[in-house]
Amino acid sequence: MIKKLLLFVVLLAFAATATATAAGNPIVIDGSTTVGPVAKTFAAYFTKKYGIRVTVSESGSGNGAKSLINGTCTIAAMSRAMKEAEIMAARKKGVNPVAHVVAYDGLAMVLHPANPVRALSKAQISSIYRGTITNWREVGGPNARIVVIQRESNSGTQESFKELVVGKGVQITGNAETQSSNGSVKSRVSSTIPAIGFLGLGFVDRSVRVVAVNGVLPSITTVKNGRYPVTRPLYFYTNGQPAGAVRQFIDLPKTTAGKGMISELGFINR
Repeated sequence: MIKKLLLFVVLLAFAATATATAAGNPIVIDGSTTVGPVAKTFAAYFTKKYGIRVTVSESGSGNGAKSLINGTCTIAAMSRAMKEAEIMAARKKGVNPVAHVVAYDGLAMVLHPANPVRALSKAQISSIYRGTITNWREVGGPNARIVVIQRESNSGTQESFKELVVGKGVQITGNAETQSSNGSVKSRVSSTIPAIGFLGLGFVDRSVRVVAVNGVLPSITTVKNGRYPVTRPLYFYTNGQPAGAVRQFIDLPKTTAGKGMISELGFINR
């Protein structure tokens, strides 16, 4: 009888927490535009299934970290790991960032479909972004100036690209054009024949053409088995270990439904 009573109390507490979250305390997500499609798809599913409101903003990984530190979001979506400086700033405010890997992503190097170049080495890509290779003929392409497209400094995708390809601490050429999202990079490359850019694998479509890096094309298989050299994890960050409805949301990538959503969006299950 006592055990049944205790179980009843626990269930009541959980129900009260869920009701409070749905009514006045929605789950608020802010951060990466790369993780954005996963967060939005999860949010729609979660709201429909549990009646708990989930809002998603895509202000960039750096701003997601700031939102978590300042207590203005429940979950920071990030396409890179938190920096040591961000972790220190969080701890000064009594915030304990805990990382949860959502999925894995390959950073695809993309060109205009009319560009005949089919493959580049990491060293060649690094040289292009550092500005030491400036013409496509230097890497087997036509005699045309390379239009270098990068992301904004607050982007986790930009940080990951610099660390994985260009070199940590190395400056990207001042001639590079900056775009604010995966979508705007894709739009610019798809309309500019001599352009090169990088996208999360889930954002690639027929408007651009992917090139092999070190002889390997990005795909679910090559990212998962580690052969593709420009691969990164995608994260949700919480303040401490999550509980209740937030825990349920964070655990979605472990579920059959969550894995299906991640695959449909072109990302790779952990």
